[in-house]
Amino acid sequence: MTDSCRTEFDARAALRSTECSDAKLCVQFYDGWAENYEEDCNMMCYRGPHLAAHFLSDNFSGSRGEARVLDVGCGSGWVAKLMVELGFKHFVGVDGSQGMLDLAAKTGLYKELKLALLGTEPLPAETGTFDVVILVGALNPESAPVSVVRELCNAAKPGGYVCMARGNQTKKNEFKKDLERELQLMEEEGLWSPAGLKQADRYMEDPHLNSERVKELPKEERYITGTVYLYKKSIHSN
Repeated sequence: MTDSCRTEFDARAALRSTECSDAKLCVQFYDGWAENYEEDCNMMCYRGPHLAAHFLSDNFSGSRGEARVLDVGCGSGWVAKLMVELGFKHFVGVDGSQGMLDLAAKTGLYKELKLALLGTEPLPAETGTFDVVILVGALNPESAPVSVVRELCNAAKPGGYVCMARGNQTKKNEFKKDLERELQLMEEEGLWSPAGLKQADRYMEDPHLNSERVKELPKEERYITGTVYLYKKSIHSN
């Protein structure tokens, strides 16, 4: 049951807790956090799902009603709920937390939901199956290593889209460099081509800021930036 007495302090603490280095402990945290996840993220003005869903939709060519979508790191089903409003209907979800999958199941939007720990276990998706593969918020050292990007590409159909959104936290600059090096390498290998890039000044409030100090800061200084990457898989792949 959602805790209706949660505060911004609770939300900041929860988001910092997602940065644990032990994958199993991280999953246990998400299992316990699931019921408060969307409330806490909204409190922190988290815009990743909205930015990704709308940017993908704006650049998508094809039938939204017929497109098969693989929602990787699907969490509570937030991204699918937004994509349904944009005309998408067919979803398969993957997440490492059973607690999150239980919430996603309650949306009634997913044809299948699969439990898998990204980067530790293979992505449970057939090669060349999906019109859209989307990953929002999980592309970071704690949840999904850079190696996962190739798995996302493998799951997309030739000509399909891969959409990834993440926050640009300063202490993860090395990860961002490694990620963008891999994205470029995959482009050079002919696996996909860029279909769009969106930079957001206000991706979410920085959870590392002290709750008292936040009140003293101008609004623009409270946020971390974010990036939405969109690629179209080569028709010659797979």
